Amino acid sequence: MMAPTAEQPVVQIQQGALMGRADAEVASFKNIPYAASPAGARRWRPPGPAPRWRGERDASTYGPLCIQPPPSGDPGVGPLPMSEDCLNLNVWRPVTATEPAPVMVWIHGGALNNGSGTAALYDGTHLARDGVVVVTLNYRLGRLGFFDHPLLAAERPAGEAGGNYGLMDVIAALKWVRGNIAAFGGDPANVTIFGESAGGAIVTRLMISPPARGLFDKAVIQSGLGRELQTPLNAKDVRGLPSARERGEAWALGAGLRTAADLRAAPAQVFLTPSPVFANGDLTLIDGKIVPSTIEAAFKAGRQAPVPMMIGSNSAEFWWMRPTDRNGYGMIDDDTTWLERASLVAAYGGQDGFDKGFITDAVFSEPARMLARLHSAAGREAYLYRFDVTSPDNPEPHGGASHAIERPYVFGTLSKLPYPVTEVDRNASEAMMAYWTAFARSGDPNGVGRPEWPRARGGDTQLMMFSNEGPEAMPVPDTAKLDLIERFRERPRTPPPVVTIRR
Repeated sequence: MMAPTAEQPVVQIQQGALMGRADAEVASFKNIPYAASPAGARRWRPPGPAPRWRGERDASTYGPLCIQPPPSGDPGVGPLPMSEDCLNLNVWRPVTATEPAPVMVWIHGGALNNGSGTAALYDGTHLARDGVVVVTLNYRLGRLGFFDHPLLAAERPAGEAGGNYGLMDVIAALKWVRGNIAAFGGDPANVTIFGESAGGAIVTRLMISPPARGLFDKAVIQSGLGRELQTPLNAKDVRGLPSARERGEAWALGAGLRTAADLRAAPAQVFLTPSPVFANGDLTLIDGKIVPSTIEAAFKAGRQAPVPMMIGSNSAEFWWMRPTDRNGYGMIDDDTTWLERASLVAAYGGQDGFDKGFITDAVFSEPARMLARLHSAAGREAYLYRFDVTSPDNPEPHGGASHAIERPYVFGTLSKLPYPVTEVDRNASEAMMAYWTAFARSGDPNGVGRPEWPRARGGDTQLMMFSNEGPEAMPVPDTAKLDLIERFRERPRTPPPVVTIRR
């Protein structure tokens, strides 16, 4: 075994020794397996025990991506190769820490279809310089991560959870963190989970998941929805659409896979076509064990984890999407009454304003406010934000901060922005990293030298606005629009009629 050096530090964890890389400030350790390979006979099974090794494992480079469509330029996707054997994570730690440091575990987005913890966008170096240990991870995606089929259900052992395998992976990673992060100088009793988009949606599920209880101490939800369409494993959904198991069976028949052996033997790439759709509920599954109910139902009943929570959204998330689009987001307004629609259109200043802004508010802004209020009503600390930092050099006709654009500000990886970086961007990033790391330390984002971030409460909900002028606490903008959306989303729904066909 080689003696460790300042540039090649060695850490001993439960599985074996890891040799990482370090500079004067931060050490990193990459491609650490946190669970067994989910390939072969372990496809669509809960993650198994992490492998062990002898000697020193090279932890200087990233591991493979989980199976997903070919990268299309998304900065949230790391470099190839990809493999089913992808359950690995990465750790960054401050070199000079003298006490156990707060831990921040990042859960990437990508509509549960793509993305990775290996993207340069999510390099933890800058956050680690602020005194925290950062963990990024991969989890199974698409049909390999969120899928069920009658034949798979029939062979599942009694009591074993099914469907939400990607979420089971994240829970396994959090268990790994609890058991191993002290070796990296992290505090296993002070773990913050944070994620964006589908990663934020995973955070909301971890908040209500019984198997995840006690594995984290704080939660940050960035553009993580909250009222998204969710599909029961083996029952019709609220719109009378097929269950996850029925969807899986229909897809498998179309792919010519007729037995459980066929499903497990098929090349992984087969499961990418046609791509399942997050917005339609193809991947957001209620299985009864890992995810026991809808997010809003659990929060309304106060069943979420009793931990401090930060939650927020961007000002122009889905600026390109219209209520007439034929997907789960476009379906949101389909059952508005004529009076509800007229009121909404008027609140947006006309049809054009409604078309441009309704999806962003209905999918992100209003649900974030709802979950912040419900968490506060449960007696827990809740902090709400809105991100509205924009650039005149942004080529998109966005009219605000578009979906996912806040990620490089949180990580300090501004070189990944699609436009030139200015002082405005650097100031916004420094402020966000300071609030985020302060929250990870204590559950309160506030600190000396920064504007006070008030807690979110009831009808007078306040938020922190991150804009080109800097962070500023204010009442939630556009409350009239959000109130109308809330009333529409909360009104009782008549279940779809049951049609019996006599033969």
